[in-house]
Amino acid sequence: MWPQLRSVCSGSRTICRRGAALSKPPKLTANANVSHFTQSAALCAPTSSALQYRQHGDPSQVVKLEDIDLPPIGAKDVLVKILAAPINPSDINMIQGTYAILPDLPAVGGNEGVAQVLEVGSLVKSLKTGDWVIPRDAGLGMWRTEAVFSEDDVISLPNDIPLLSAATLGVNPCTAFRMLSDFEDLKPGDTVIQNAANSGVGQAVIQIAASRGVNTINVVRDSSLPCSSPYIKSFLKTEKKECFILVIGFGYQSVPESLPEFTQLSDRLKAIGATHVIKEEALRRPEFKELLKRFPKPKLALNGVGGKSATELLRHLQIGGSMVTYGGMAKQPVTVPVSALIFKDVKVRGFWVTQWKRDHSKDERAVRAMVDELCSLIQQRKLTAPACTEVGLRDFSKALESSMKPFTSAKQVLII
Repeated sequence: MWPQLRSVCSGSRTICRRGAALSKPPKLTANANVSHFTQSAALCAPTSSALQYRQHGDPSQVVKLEDIDLPPIGAKDVLVKILAAPINPSDINMIQGTYAILPDLPAVGGNEGVAQVLEVGSLVKSLKTGDWVIPRDAGLGMWRTEAVFSEDDVISLPNDIPLLSAATLGVNPCTAFRMLSDFEDLKPGDTVIQNAANSGVGQAVIQIAASRGVNTINVVRDSSLPCSSPYIKSFLKTEKKECFILVIGFGYQSVPESLPEFTQLSDRLKAIGATHVIKEEALRRPEFKELLKRFPKPKLALNGVGGKSATELLRHLQIGGSMVTYGGMAKQPVTVPVSALIFKDVKVRGFWVTQWKRDHSKDERAVRAMVDELCSLIQQRKLTAPACTEVGLRDFSKALESSMKPFTSAKQVLII
């Protein structure tokens, strides 16, 4: 079996050591469903190059490129070659030790990515050699050249979609899909309002909503609350007085290297399906009330910022509408006006895509239907990947540093 591995995996090398310890899969501490590698002893263990950390801390200090042993392929396992894997805020938080779930150490970083199946175990039924797969759940560790995963820990997707779309499919588009599907019965002509509209989630919301005939009101600027950030205050001393906030994921904020003019930004979001793009301060102006006369009041509000921005979204919900919070870039609590609760009976909810995946780990049809619909939108060019910077695995330090900078706009993707 292993000679075949050596012929197809040029990125790995084989080390023969009597009694060598096989690498163990990451185990998350919050009842995570992660891969359990076969752990029988082997005299000759192929290895994978992996970005591994042995302690929590500053990613630039604790993440190292190391060779780790691969276990033998069990009957229900698959050997995969990782093709591309992004660096998301949740990855950074895990390494820092601040995320809601943490793997046992040592751990390989990377919760998202796409891989190609190189070999399948004798009892594997749903996958074949050549298939592309993505993780079903967080914690598999995608920042490596090869891995052995359980068949149940990955899900296949078409290999005719763009690589970057496949690599970034599992987090932002899934978050957008579920929020648009699970909280309100949205029909063509209905309206959704969201802040952080230029984030990865926000762009996916725009495109998925447009494919369903749902209007979107997209808030992209905030001249008051987000500018209180110390990072932005420092930036504003030498740059423009207005700030544009990009939420890359849960709890993270960044500012693009160049702040586009509002018209350019608006045109770009409208080009991917946005109905209206407005500055946050416009929510408090009379013109916005005139805008709302053109179509129904928002039935759903999507909040990735928190603080006053979330409160403004709540004010414009229709009676009985829902606000779903998936991020907290402003690091300020969501304040719900009493009048919204009493007189409008709004619903205030939260969403975490990782929890959804775990709750539906046994519901193959629900997961499959979501992935298939997203892939279909990608194939129809109705859903595109966010702006990405491609980085080689050996340049991981540069990619990690770029991901942690406050003034970055592109998602760093490791091309492996």
